[in-house]
Amino acid sequence: MENIQQIAFGPVPSRRLGRSLGVNNIPGKICSYSCVYCQIGRNFKMTTTRQAFYDPEIVFKTVKTKVQDVLSRGEKIDYITFVPDGEPTLDKNLGKEVNLIKTLGIRVAIITNSSLIYDPTVQNDLLNFDLVSFKVDAISEEIFRKINRPFKGIELEKILEGIKTFSESFKGTLITETMIISDIDYGDEFDRLANYLSTIKNLNKAYISIPTRPPQESWVKVPTEETLNVAFAVFESKLNGRVEHLIGYEGNEFASSGNLESDILSITAVHPMREEAALKLIKKDRGSFEVIERLIKKGLIKRIEYQGHRYYLRKL
Repeated sequence: MENIQQIAFGPVPSRRLGRSLGVNNIPGKICSYSCVYCQIGRNFKMTTTRQAFYDPEIVFKTVKTKVQDVLSRGEKIDYITFVPDGEPTLDKNLGKEVNLIKTLGIRVAIITNSSLIYDPTVQNDLLNFDLVSFKVDAISEEIFRKINRPFKGIELEKILEGIKTFSESFKGTLITETMIISDIDYGDEFDRLANYLSTIKNLNKAYISIPTRPPQESWVKVPTEETLNVAFAVFESKLNGRVEHLIGYEGNEFASSGNLESDILSITAVHPMREEAALKLIKKDRGSFEVIERLIKKGLIKRIEYQGHRYYLRKL
């Protein structure tokens, strides 16, 4: 089992959530999708079976300790966010964990790929969150399978119905994210997406995003400006002021715990770090770039280039 210190990481800058303290409640790379744009790399443990990974009390104590450490240094936490290097709803203990963490008095969010939302037990667990973000990349089966590459047996229609059902009873903030990439013939997909999103009850915001960090597949690129503009216009025509782009870099303000090596390993496990961000963290920790080089030599992280920037990513 992974080092439990890596269950909690950050806070990291989030374009949706402000200062987000992450909860990595899934070990390794366990997911129900193998998305072509995934920033963590190729998925080698695909499943749709919910499992118990960590003891909920250990998750809670690890997060509580991290929160206390961050607040003691005068840093801000806007959300505690379940955003692991896999699909968070695969965690059978998710409901217990969120209930414990909510006692800390900080809003709790989850970013899910939506694949298990048809399951009533998953819906019940998600009702306890303050904010839920659903991935909705496609309405058509062909594009869904090309982009998200789901595990066998996953049915898109059940997912879309599950989101709608959940939205009717959820009282928190509900948002969606649609990733748009190059080399996809979207045809009338934006119209179909917009029509579907307009049926979700109490949808606060529909985000249109692009790959801003190194993707799993090298052919995945940022779409043209024309494609983005068309998508935005179509979404806006149905959602009336509830559409936003997520197309900018989120920034370099990563929190420091004072343990530079631990910070880099925990953050890069779920969030590739641009070199500027790593340098800023090193300076904040009064550390040396030698730590980065040492972790690369040990085979714990790797250095990659994407769109003219250098990134550091945990090797899983």
